[in-house]
Parts: sequence; C-alpha cells; structure tokens
Amino acid sequence: MRRPGIEGVGGPAIVPPVAPMLADAVERLPSGERWIFEPKWDGFRGILFHLPEGTRLQSRSGKALGPYFPEILRAGRWLPVGTVLDGELIVWREHGRTSFAALQRRLSAGRQVMRLAREYPAHLVVFDLLADADGPWLDQPLRLRRTRLVELLAGAPPELVLCPQTTDVEEAREWMRTWTAAGVEGVVAKRADRPYRPGRRGWRKLRVRHTVEAIIGGVTGTLSHPEALLLGRHDADGRLHYVGRTGPLTDAHRGELRAVLTRAGPARGGGTDHPWPQPLPATWTGQLDRAQPLTYVQVQPTVVAEVAVDAAYEHRRWRHIARYVRCRFDLSVYDTPLLTSGEM
Repeated sequence: MRRPGIEGVGGPAIVPPVAPMLADAVERLPSGERWIFEPKWDGFRGILFHLPEGTRLQSRSGKALGPYFPEILRAGRWLPVGTVLDGELIVWREHGRTSFAALQRRLSAGRQVMRLAREYPAHLVVFDLLADADGPWLDQPLRLRRTRLVELLAGAPPELVLCPQTTDVEEAREWMRTWTAAGVEGVVAKRADRPYRPGRRGWRKLRVRHTVEAIIGGVTGTLSHPEALLLGRHDADGRLHYVGRTGPLTDAHRGELRAVLTRAGPARGGGTDHPWPQPLPATWTGQLDRAQPLTYVQVQPTVVAEVAVDAAYEHRRWRHIARYVRCRFDLSVYDTPLLTSGEM
C-alpha cells in the first residue's frame, strides 16, 4: 500500500542492471544544512533486488554478484518484494577491520564460496532506497528515502546493515580521524533534498589521505617525460618491493624528476640491474580488469619521493593511486620505513 503523504512513489518496477549514482572526488567537505554525510566504506558497490522471480545482487558495472555472496541473497529474501537497495559490500575480519582481499577471494572461490560465507560472512552496508513494495523512490529527496529506509530495515537480518549518517560536518570529520582503523576510506557528502539519479555524479567524496615516503623504482612514459612513478619499499632483507604508483605528474614535477632520475644500468650476464621484472605483472599493479602487464622505464632506486596515499592498503601495497607531493632530497633510501605487513 502506498504510504500516505508521499507523492510520486510508484511507477514501473526497477530491474537489474541499474547504473548506481556516483560521487566526484573533492579536496574538502561541503557544509550547510542541506548536506548529509556518510562513511565511505572500503568494499564493493552492491545493489540488492528482491523481485517476484527472486533476489539479485549486482556490482557497480552491472555484473551479477549473487553467486559469490549467497548470504546477501538469503538476507534479501527477508525484504518486501519489489525492494531495491543500494549499498557497499564489506567483510569484517577478526581484528575489526574490513578486508578487501576477503571480498576479492569470493570472486575466485568456486566451490569454497559457501565455506567462506560461513567463516567470513559479508554484509551489505545499505545507504539508499531505490524502491520498495509500492514502487520506485528515485524521484524522492534523500531525506525521505532515508526515513523509509530506516523503517524498512528495522529488524532486518544482520547481513543488512544501515549505514551511519549525520548532518554534522564536524562529526563527519571525526569519522575521518578515528574510523580509518576499521577500514573507512573517507566520507561521502550528499544533498538531502536531491533525488537519486542512476549513473550520474551528484555526490561528493573525500578520502582520508596522509603523506609517506617511498623509493622511486620506475616511471611510465620516458625519462625525459615521465608520466607516473612506480614506488617501492625495502623489506628487512634489503629487497625492494613494488608498493604502488602515482597518478599523472604535472609539468613542474616532470622537470624536478628529470634532473634526478637515472636509468638502471646493465646487469652482469645481461639484462638490467633492477629488482623488478619488465614488464610489471598486472597482478602487481592492480590492473585485474585489463590483465595487461605494465611496460615501464626501470630507474636506479636511489631517489625518495613523498606521496599522499589513502587508507586502502592491503597485501603490502596501496590499492589506489598515490599523489606525488615532492622529492625528498634530504632523505636516503635507507631513511624510508621498511615494508611491513600492516599499515604504512
């Protein structure tokens, strides 16, 4: 039955695939009474449908995720038929932090999916309502969609978690200071008076970033015109491991780096005297969607760079692109922190 006082709810049913609403990256959070804020979780985007023909779970790109997360499909059957929810799939590990690797493991688990679902169950942190049993809510303002979502998830299975939300920008900033240890990447800001627009960028996101030092082990492009830096850190035995890459460099940065980077020399017996393979495997650089090795210029690993990174660090690598800040001419490569199994 349509809820009294809510005009415009209803219409054709929403069926998969749906392009989710997206966020643009910003350097600071907006303020004002029309803005609301939510934690940005380190997981997979997931849209959950409970349709007359069954439950469905899709990724941001429209891929079917249901076979990999059977516990979410099971929880979705609790919802009224016609419900469509938008959220983030996450897995919490024993130490209380989300594990992106545990999510990725589901995609290649095969017959082990049910075991992983029991041992490390996934959760859908729900932050928006696209439809309920009365029909679509896309044209309703976020504040009304949120009110209905809170009602809808009352008594929901534990796999369906209501995302925290605040209108206090200072509380949102406090999340960025204190929640990163649990795997929160930052904050998403949304206008409370705006509808849900599939496929459009109407939200804003601010990632938690901090500056660290790393060793430059290679560049994309050429030495005379470097496009991005490939970064490394030593382990306790002195081996240089790949840990991440920067985004595109500015012209000013290129000029600074041209003067200090030197191509790696030849090795005895042929080849190049460098600790990394040429090209870099796609699994190293996080290009699993394209699965293409990365050809690059190997440089002598003698220059230290200061870079800004976010909290997405796993398997001793930064998953997201780092931002180059400057060269640290005052530091030796032996002054950089050693590679660790935890956070950098």
